[in-house]
Amino acid sequence: MARAPVLAAGGIVLRRGAPPLVAVVRQRKRNEWVLPKGKLDDGETPKDAAHREVLEETGHDVAIHEFLGTLVYQSGGRTKAVHFWRMEADGGPVRKLMNDIKAVDWLTLDDAIARLSREYERAFLTQVGPIALAAAGLAPAAVPEPPSLAADDIDAALQPLTPAEAASVDELRHGLLQKVKAWLRGEA
Repeated sequence: MARAPVLAAGGIVLRRGAPPLVAVVRQRKRNEWVLPKGKLDDGETPKDAAHREVLEETGHDVAIHEFLGTLVYQSGGRTKAVHFWRMEADGGPVRKLMNDIKAVDWLTLDDAIARLSREYERAFLTQVGPIALAAAGLAPAAVPEPPSLAADDIDAALQPLTPAEAASVDELRHGLLQKVKAWLRGEA
C-alpha cells in the first residue's frame, strides 16, 4: 500500500542587484546545498509554510509573489511534493538561521544551479529560475533548451513499464490524488 505523500513548500528566493542573486542553503545534517523549503505544519497552507520555511532557513523575511511550480521526488521511500513560489528578499537577515541550516549563499542563477547537491533540484531551478527572474523584471524570459539525448537514451526512455512498475505508479498517483483532494477540502 502506498503511503501518503509528504507535502512541503519553499521558495526561489531572489535578491535584486547586478547581477540578481538566488538563495541556496546548506543543511547541517547532510552537508548538502538545497533550495529553501520544508514540510507543512498541521493546518498550514502551502503558501504560509513556504514563507515560514524560507524565513527559518535563510533568515530573511520575504515578499511572496507568483507560484512557480511543484517538484515531486522520492525521499526516504516516500513521495515528496514541494510547491515553490517566487520570493524576494530586501535588505539583510531579520533572524538567525534555524539549527538545521549551516549557511545561506546568494549566487547568480548559474552558480546556484551548479551549487545544488541534488540533480532534481538543479533540473527544477534550471527550468523555473529564468521564469522567476523574468517575472521579477530582472531578465528576459528565455526557455532553456532541453538537453539532447542520444538514440540509446531515447530508446531506453520509450521502453514500456513492467506490470509491477505500472502498478506502483498507479498507487503513488492515487495516494497523491487523495492527499491533494483532502487538502483542497481542508482536511489535511
